Formats: sequence, structure tokens, C-alpha cells
Amino acid sequence: MSVALESLSSTVRLSSGHTIPVIGFGVAFGFDKAGRDPRTLTKPAVREALKVGLRHFDTARMYNNEDHLGEVIRESGIPREELFITTKVDGTFHGYDTTVTSVNDSLKRLGLEYADLILLHDPLAGKTRRLESYKALLDLRAQGKMRSAGVSNYGVHHLQEIAAAGYEAPSVNQLEIHPFCQQRPIVEYCKAHNITVEAYCPLVRGKLDDPVIAGIAKRINKDSAQVLIRWSLQHGYIPLPMSSSPARIKSNADVFNFSLSADDMAELDALDQGGAGAVSWNPVEAA
Repeated sequence: MSVALESLSSTVRLSSGHTIPVIGFGVAFGFDKAGRDPRTLTKPAVREALKVGLRHFDTARMYNNEDHLGEVIRESGIPREELFITTKVDGTFHGYDTTVTSVNDSLKRLGLEYADLILLHDPLAGKTRRLESYKALLDLRAQGKMRSAGVSNYGVHHLQEIAAAGYEAPSVNQLEIHPFCQQRPIVEYCKAHNITVEAYCPLVRGKLDDPVIAGIAKRINKDSAQVLIRWSLQHGYIPLPMSSSPARIKSNADVFNFSLSADDMAELDALDQGGAGAVSWNPVEAA
């Protein structure tokens, strides 16, 4: 996809046949430096994200803010078909029946008849319950409860067990992805099997003072966060930056009027530290 054709409204097609915006907005807020409850950050942040044109929002049962996201969506007056909403079922609720319950509960809290994408949040429940949960997602999709089914934090062996069970590949695998944690073997498997890769923690949780990143940002007159988001886009990932700052939300979406050179990309690629570079839980090696 050439830079000239890219925009905030650009989409890519998932293996399910549905489209997904090329950039999303993460709403997994933790307590900020002032100690504010993360739920109080969700609504104003989502309003700002909608204001700048973002239409793709990523939440989860464990974030405890599905209801707040749903309220802002309804208040916005934006037609449902113009929005892309993702939520997740964490390992605590894995298993066929509990996954069905979790999905129905999430839809009720969101106030939606369907989600655009539902992910298994982690692979921590073990093989049997993982596969039961994935089968539940496929059945719920057939019932119209979601458009696409996927996974998160799945390593190659987790994806291979889905294939071995005879199930179709997930539409999405959401991973911690940034220059310091590139998850290359998993990404290669996903690309080979038409699994779209979403990148959470694309801004390395605000650790933006690396001299390579800062140097590129200075050279092209952009900020470090914009450089990191652009790196994700140019690798074909769907980044999910998050912020509660209106100015930052706006600048994080302003990444379609420039591109990183091949040399810039190579410099950033060289920062990879494998799993040691993760800044989140990254349970891709779970048994």
C-alpha cells in the first residue's frame, strides 16, 4: 500500500472477508500518574479518538471498561457499520460454555448486537480449554455474535494446535510488537497463514527516549511515537496506540503524510531484543 493512498480510513481485508481499519485505539487504561481510576479515562479518551477520525477500538473483558466504551459509541451518533469494535475473552473464562457466557456478557456491556472481532486474550488456560474456546468463537460467529474470530498472545505452537484440530486459522493474532520485541517467528507464521497481526504496546509504553528512535524522529521532523506507529504500519501490522492526552491522540493518528526510508526501517529493525524486549506480559511461550 503506497503512502499516497494511505489514510486514517484505510482498511485491510481479513481472512474472514471483513475489513479492519489499519490503525486502532487501545482502551486498556491503567492508573495514571495522578492515580486516577482508569475507567474515568476511557470516555474522554474515546471521544477524542472519535473526534480525530479513529473508528477502530480495542477493549477486553479484563479492562473493565466495555460499558464506558459502549456509552461513548452510542452518544457519538456514528453509524454502527462505520465502527470496528474488538473485545476479548481472557483465560479465566476459557472453556466452551464459559466463553459463550463471556462473549454474551461483553456484548451486553458494550450494548452491541455483535462485535467486529473477538479474541481469545491469552493462551494460559491450556490446550484443551483453548481449543474449546476457539470452537465457541467460531460457533458464536456463525450465530452473528461477531464478524471475525481471532487470538492474542498466541505463539506458533498455539496456532499450530488450532490447525491440527482442523479449525480454520484465526483472522487475527494480536501481539506485543515494537522494534524491541518483534516476535519474528510468530509474525512469519502468521504471514504464511494469512493471519493479520495487530501490534499492542506499539509505543513501548511511553519509553521513547531510545537514541535510534529519537534520532530518526529528529531527522524527519516527527515525534518518536509517530515513528514507532509508522514502523508498524510499514511492516503491515495494525498498531493499537493508546493515550489519554488529546494532543497525543491527535498526533498518533497523524502518520499518513510521511514514510520511513529503508535505512530508517533497518535501524529500527536492528533494535530487536526478542522476548527480552517485551514491556508487557507477552505469554507467547505458555504451555
